[in-house]
Amino acid sequence: MSQLTVPIRSRVRPTPLWWSDAALAAAGLSLVIVTALWMAKRGPQELAGGGWAALATLGRLSALWSADLMLIQVVLMARIPLVERSFGQDALARWHRWTGFASFHLLLAHVALAVLGYAGRSQTPVLRQAWEMVATFPGMVLATGALVAIGLVVVTSVRRARRRLRYESWHLLHLYAYLGIALALPHELWTGTDFAAPLARAFWWTLYAIAAGSVLIFRLGLPVWRNARHRLRVDHVIPEAHGLVSVYLHGKNLDRLPVRAGQFFVWRFRDGPGWTRGNPFSLSGPVRSGQLRITVKQLGDGSARVATLRPGTRALIEGPYGRLTAESYRGGPVTMLACGVGITPLLALLWDLPYGHGQATLVYRARHADEVAFLDEIEWLARQRGVRLVPLIGPRAEPGSWLPAEYADYTDAGALLQIAPDIAAHDLYLCGPDQWTHAVRAAARAAGVPAEHLHRERFGW
Repeated sequence: MSQLTVPIRSRVRPTPLWWSDAALAAAGLSLVIVTALWMAKRGPQELAGGGWAALATLGRLSALWSADLMLIQVVLMARIPLVERSFGQDALARWHRWTGFASFHLLLAHVALAVLGYAGRSQTPVLRQAWEMVATFPGMVLATGALVAIGLVVVTSVRRARRRLRYESWHLLHLYAYLGIALALPHELWTGTDFAAPLARAFWWTLYAIAAGSVLIFRLGLPVWRNARHRLRVDHVIPEAHGLVSVYLHGKNLDRLPVRAGQFFVWRFRDGPGWTRGNPFSLSGPVRSGQLRITVKQLGDGSARVATLRPGTRALIEGPYGRLTAESYRGGPVTMLACGVGITPLLALLWDLPYGHGQATLVYRARHADEVAFLDEIEWLARQRGVRLVPLIGPRAEPGSWLPAEYADYTDAGALLQIAPDIAAHDLYLCGPDQWTHAVRAAARAAGVPAEHLHRERFGW
């Protein structure tokens, strides 16, 4: 246990407060510029003229907005460190989803309006006009392939379809979005009149360069460099509780790994077929001299095989990601609420946060006592730093509640106030399944906790 008392101090610099506002302003400005470019090509005049020309010009505007949102979508999930730390994975994933659906609907509107506009002006049947456009317009065959590829991504992103897919399969299918963007580019350059002017061409090439550069640098280049530098390997694997195992890893220069307690990496272990599928696992403790630790609940194929890893197995990482870190801590009392494997990032934070003796409370929710992990570390933190443990064990009190049956006489908010009467003044860190986390968040808001005091990490994808 003495080794656990010497975590390495984080080398990550605080995220500039102005960065998030600047990033949002840049995204909004790109849409303004796109609209201005459409206006410069007589878009408003054609729209005011009505008729088939109005449909065609609306189709042009839809295409421009769709292309811009698609590139913004790529940048949102390009894993740019400053963007990740400014907004967090939750917000980025949500915006990525919204911009993706908006871009696809605008793309469909572009197709429909363009076909109707051309068909109306030439007095050609709609289906025949659509076929002629695909067969004769430059780049249209590739653009049709782009529509199919992007459509596949959108269909598999619908919540009902997504629940039927494994994370690894869903992630692999999402790579078709890059294919769709690449296939659409020739059509935009060869057919799109809005790309012809020198200023417009410079603007669009800049956007494509930013999107492509972000992916190449941060999604490909940075992980390759970090893996070559740190060379992580499995040291040993130990069981922690029922269905939970911890993997200890050693590597080089870990004191220079820019990770904060509470963050996660996407992990790939070179242990045989299927190793290329990445899985997101949080660190379950702070970085220590030459050592990292992750703790995994054995659920899907990717997480279940972690228990069988052998010492010396090479580990590849992408990250770190996540905003559930000390950077959001204001100082003073703190309450952490964990459910199941959600204990992993919160335990790391318990080691890392600079709270005073007796100022931290850990509420640990589990269905069965044998699912509770890390009791020895929690007890050490209780002795040395005054952490108060509140175990909540047993089946749910009722559907939608975050409490066990023994708290059935309490309301969800009332239980929080019983645990910490002054909870409105605390920083709250939440981690667990989505439904449980939503219930805790609602209870905290009802108990008077301001929204800016709530910090959470979602495990859903």
